[in-house]
Amino acid sequence: MINKILFITLSNIGDVILSLPSLDFLRENFPEAKITVMVGPRPASIFKDNPFIDRLIIYDKHANLRNKIKLFKELKKENFDIVVDLRNSFFGVFLPARYKISPFLFIPKSITHMQKRHLYKAQSLKLKTKSSNILSKSLYIGPKDKEYIENIFKENDIKETDKIIVISAGARSRIKRWDKDKFKELIPFLSNEFKAKIILVGDKDDILINKYIEENLKYPVLNLTAQTSLSQLAELLKKASFLITNDSAVLHLASYLNIPTVAIFGPTDEEKYGPWSKKALVIKKDIFCRPCQKAECRFSTLDCLKLIKVEDVLSASRKILLEKLITQYAIHNTQYKRILIVRTDRIGDVVLSTPVIKAIRDNYPTAYIAMMVSPFTSEIVEGNPYLDEVIIYDKLTKHRSFWGSLKFSFKLRKKRFDLAIILHPTNRVHLVTFFARIPKRIGYNRKLGLLLSDRLNHTKHLGQKHELEYNLDLVRYLGIEPEDKNLFMPIKPQSEAWVEEMLKKEGITKTDKLVAIHPGASCPSKIWPVERFAEVANKLIEKYGFKVIIISGPKDISLGQKLTNYLHYRAVNLSGQTSLSQLASLLKRCSLFISNDSGPVHIASAVGTPVISIFGRNQKGLSPLRWGPVGKKDKVLHKEIGCIQCLAHNCKKDFACLKAISVEEVLDCVDQIIKTDIINNL
Repeated sequence: MINKILFITLSNIGDVILSLPSLDFLRENFPEAKITVMVGPRPASIFKDNPFIDRLIIYDKHANLRNKIKLFKELKKENFDIVVDLRNSFFGVFLPARYKISPFLFIPKSITHMQKRHLYKAQSLKLKTKSSNILSKSLYIGPKDKEYIENIFKENDIKETDKIIVISAGARSRIKRWDKDKFKELIPFLSNEFKAKIILVGDKDDILINKYIEENLKYPVLNLTAQTSLSQLAELLKKASFLITNDSAVLHLASYLNIPTVAIFGPTDEEKYGPWSKKALVIKKDIFCRPCQKAECRFSTLDCLKLIKVEDVLSASRKILLEKLITQYAIHNTQYKRILIVRTDRIGDVVLSTPVIKAIRDNYPTAYIAMMVSPFTSEIVEGNPYLDEVIIYDKLTKHRSFWGSLKFSFKLRKKRFDLAIILHPTNRVHLVTFFARIPKRIGYNRKLGLLLSDRLNHTKHLGQKHELEYNLDLVRYLGIEPEDKNLFMPIKPQSEAWVEEMLKKEGITKTDKLVAIHPGASCPSKIWPVERFAEVANKLIEKYGFKVIIISGPKDISLGQKLTNYLHYRAVNLSGQTSLSQLASLLKRCSLFISNDSGPVHIASAVGTPVISIFGRNQKGLSPLRWGPVGKKDKVLHKEIGCIQCLAHNCKKDFACLKAISVEEVLDCVDQIIKTDIINNL
């Protein structure tokens, strides 16, 4: 018969909550036993006035030796039947008891989480136990606690039917706290999207953090920081739709109560201290140095937390609220923790690679994902919410030499990527990723493809499908079927401001309809006669009242000026004057974009502007099937003129394929797009 149990738990609130399932186990199996709990001062409130506990001993580990010996003698007289010491203290070692845990108990390495490790210790006693039907938990929530929360809800007009999101923005350690400004940025999205009431919680150490969030928000929140006891907070959490928290005691309290949780983790190890609710998501960035579990970041950056975006937490919140998750173990694919996506060629190619980023992020939500690009395409992916880093590989200058590329590889090696997805095969890229010692390198079997660990047959030159699909084939190789194939180009506030100021300066109002025209391209075999662009522009001005914007890259400034000279009306010539980010904001403002086959075509598609793209060369690998715009309203003009072999810029037929496309055909495409818009707006 087990009559008396001594349960020695830990000093921190979170650690004690992690031990409560062990106490539950003892109570369930020995319902008649009297339980004495010995605990540190800070978490003592968990057991104060708890009817499930016969006696509470507040143990100060900093007490002098005399007091500790005195306590030991008192406990020795109790003649406990069971001593469960989760602290591995001298009390557990020397106190006499019929059954107790050996301080040398071996715990299998497969049991990583501290809650399970504590429970394993209690279960290791292997006692013959009685069956019981105790359903209550060892954390006691009394009638006064429930009444207190009910009154708060009444005072703040919160109904039982309301969606309630509890946010714990603090943590005892500074290095566990996600930026308070990001919490501030997150809350409006939660309020608007979920129509939820937001409640801030925490202890007295979190007052300044939550006060800052509350005072810098335009949205109402209920700030209950330091206004609830632990049992009152437990009652509040039971009424919540879900909790968003750092690695903190509140996280473990919610887990113990099985509350859906989104947990933000930095340097600490989620395998040991992560949420254990049935519905839970850990938001983390698996950079090469985490989880370090150190008290200070050795690089003084704390990038493991800083790289976590508002979108990451918002996306996890959607999944939790929509109940798409079954258990925490089915939440995310963790096969690859650090992933490098590589695309170092031209503008359009990189834009057409952006669905790969989204697909990888969707399937590896906690992975650290970087993209390696050339300097002149970096703006296409900088600010992409699904990327954690943009890595610049400058093969024309900084990394041009063999030694420059080798040094780059060594720097890349330090980031400890475990997967590289190489979207476009080049000798340099294959060498760089090989010397970076990335274990799994997926790409196409061309140009030193033998250096890859996994190779797909290269058939891009056959042009059997779109470049977008060739990119996604590498994702499919990983067993992922992409759900979202939309292109993405970040719109930056500074570029939006630049466009607004430029248009104002040019006398263009917000109600004016804009058409952007791009007369340039990477090769003469792609350039439609500039005088025909001018004729199209003149007709659009006369028929529809469009205002014309001319754009081009730096090498085609002369073409832009030539087009301007051919026009009968005034146009804004921005040839060579826009960055890629500014170009994206400009094209987003336009109603239509007319262009040769070029990179800006895909930027326009990415920002939702209808495109008319003119194609010349008759080669399968360069056809509209592979390189055409992918927007729903986009149009392509391409003529077959019977060439047996395309000689590209060495054409002997004066680019007859391009000249076969008439002004009237372009204008007809414009009419079709405008009519579609009119019908859709009816």
